[in-house]
Amino acid sequence: MKVLIVGSGGREHAIAASVAKSTKVDEIYCAPGNAGIGELAECVPIGAMEFDKIVNFAKGKGIDLTIVGMDDPLVGGLVDELEAVGLRAFGPRKNAAILEGSKAFSKDLMKKYNIPTAAYENFDDAEAALAYLETAKFPVVLKADGLALGKGVLICNNIAEAREGVKSIMLDRKFGSAGNQMVIEEFMTGREVSVLSFVDGKTIKTMTSAQDHKRALDGDQGLNTGGMGTFSPSPFYTKEVDEFCRKHIYQPTVDAMAAEGREFKGIIFFGLMLTEDGPKVLEYNARFGDPEAQVVLPRMKNDIMDVVQACIDGKLDEIDLQFEDNAAVCVVLASKGYPVSYEKGYVIQGLDRFKGKEGYYCFHAGTKKTEKGVVTNGGRVLGITAKGRDLKEARANAYEAAQWVAFENKYMRHDIGKAIEEV
Repeated sequence: MKVLIVGSGGREHAIAASVAKSTKVDEIYCAPGNAGIGELAECVPIGAMEFDKIVNFAKGKGIDLTIVGMDDPLVGGLVDELEAVGLRAFGPRKNAAILEGSKAFSKDLMKKYNIPTAAYENFDDAEAALAYLETAKFPVVLKADGLALGKGVLICNNIAEAREGVKSIMLDRKFGSAGNQMVIEEFMTGREVSVLSFVDGKTIKTMTSAQDHKRALDGDQGLNTGGMGTFSPSPFYTKEVDEFCRKHIYQPTVDAMAAEGREFKGIIFFGLMLTEDGPKVLEYNARFGDPEAQVVLPRMKNDIMDVVQACIDGKLDEIDLQFEDNAAVCVVLASKGYPVSYEKGYVIQGLDRFKGKEGYYCFHAGTKKTEKGVVTNGGRVLGITAKGRDLKEARANAYEAAQWVAFENKYMRHDIGKAIEEV
């Protein structure tokens, strides 16, 4: 079986590593990939949004299945384009990927189908948004409606910050067209938990829980990033929380999308807030989280190709999804200055330390192979993941492994998973 993976980050490397373990797969390609993925797959110089080139490549190579890892091509309709020429693809079609592509759509969906979420209002006019804020209770959360690389969310503690936020999103267009519309919602407090799930249009099977760290600096300070590290499972995701979410959030979301004529096949990522009033949905994503995939996929027992094909064929109910009874922690090694400005092109040393090390993974996010070796090529460079019998052991292993790698301007948080020590 020939498989094509679309994307170039740590998520796609984690997917490639899982696909490479499958006995059903003979050849793996990745567009465009990175230096780490290149050790498992043949990387082809095609961008994730170059749909015509991707379709032509898949047809020409006789690709049996394409896995679309990134949000942009999913929201843009790459799965539709592949299916239109008779090719199999894993991921939601364009009309279902709107679940992530428009925060206004997803909030309206939750309101219509009584799925627990924060109170909110949608705005497509900056003046109306500013007028609403004059009577709002602070803090509030401002969200750019469209895709913004995980950075289009602003928490505003007072009216001055909120006015500046509206200006930034809707007038200055800091996040481009993602700011054409904006959601203003109540600020929720509680523990955050991420739950990824496989969906076949009607059946949903959740994966093990995880928790991401979005802020750039220790102590959850600094700017929002795409994610500085994560751990799995979350000790805060209890049996009671799981039962509530299955009844009131997970299946109702799948059923709501079907009822709207937007059958969802692929991955739904549920960003949850465990509030005093019970679990509520913070956000939906329509693909594997990054870096969440880097701690969840290494713990999955199933052959990923069995699960993916069951989703496409509407047979997910036949899959017994299983995860190891252990833990994993991922520490992101970033370029100093991320997420604002940073330099690229520094040689990375120590990557060979991971070869043959059971339970240790070095997922490449922003790397490139050059004549002088593998070099940094992005803000988030590597995701260092390690497993352990429990979260404390996994955390110790991940931080030990993070020291094996060196490159100029290397930066990481030192408190990934530290909250678990309070439990």
